[in-house]
Amino acid sequence: MRRPKIPDLAEAAGVSVATVNRVLSGASNVRLATREKVQQAAERIGFYGLGSIQARVAAARPHLRLGVMLLQRHRPFYQNVANALQSAAAEASGAEVELQIEFLEDLSPQNTATRALALAEACDAICLTSAVHPVVTAAIEHIQSDGLPVFALISQLSATGQMHYVGLDNWKVGRTSAWAFANICKVPGKIGILMGNPRYRNQEMNETGFRSYFRELAPEFTLLEPISTHEAAAVAEEVTERLLAQYPELVGLYVSGGGISGALAALKSSGRAGQIVVVGYDLTEVTRSALLDGSLTVVISHPLARLAKEVIDGVVRASANHGANQTCIVPFEIYTRENI
Repeated sequence: MRRPKIPDLAEAAGVSVATVNRVLSGASNVRLATREKVQQAAERIGFYGLGSIQARVAAARPHLRLGVMLLQRHRPFYQNVANALQSAAAEASGAEVELQIEFLEDLSPQNTATRALALAEACDAICLTSAVHPVVTAAIEHIQSDGLPVFALISQLSATGQMHYVGLDNWKVGRTSAWAFANICKVPGKIGILMGNPRYRNQEMNETGFRSYFRELAPEFTLLEPISTHEAAAVAEEVTERLLAQYPELVGLYVSGGGISGALAALKSSGRAGQIVVVGYDLTEVTRSALLDGSLTVVISHPLARLAKEVIDGVVRASANHGANQTCIVPFEIYTRENI
């Protein structure tokens, strides 16, 4: 086949030959969107000068460094989030996005605030998952006062909408979890609730929505007081063992925070796995296996590719337009053993 030439590329991109020549030469008077359209056409038709075009487009894009703070490295969910963000950054349009990802092992407010301030010094925007605390709030307000966009990821950090947020509608998550119990449990009864930390706004809203559903539509169920796992699997295992021993008539367990692997381990060791309805969060290797063996009934999950793309796109837009709020509520996914 004949090797595509400049006129072929111009036709494929829907631009003039002169525009293609300007893109190839790196001329400054070509809009970024036009450069990208020419690059896409070059990739599509196998244009011989693709490498040069890619270099010119990359040079013309703004370069942004995004600092990301996630929770502990050993937690599979946050490893999956980091991987999704890396993939989304590599595919970003409108800017070259470089990620600086940190995993916080010490989740204290003081350490979170210190690391956020340090990250902001080296980045053009930051994105973090954090509990709500006055020390953290003060640090974020300081960062925002310097003009840096701050994105709350997964868990909201502001109830007033003054901070960009990318994540789920957690009130709906809680209502949907309650619906699952009300419709799957064979008889009404007591439901245990595990929370990681009530200072995470997403978990607080999960519980609020959860309770509102039962109050409105299924009052015959009894919801026990939530027990904190402190985002730790070992703690979750211990409190689940205690809960199962104290309430042998338990019909359901709602795991709305960290430590689900520990809760599942306690269910299996007690012999109660598969006997009570269990709803938890996010599809990982652990929760996938638990769905398959029946110890977990329903998983409500973040759509990680969509979540990551919205973060990266939002950061690019926020850097270009500081006045616009880039909050994005993404739809959640629901998994059972029948659809994984």
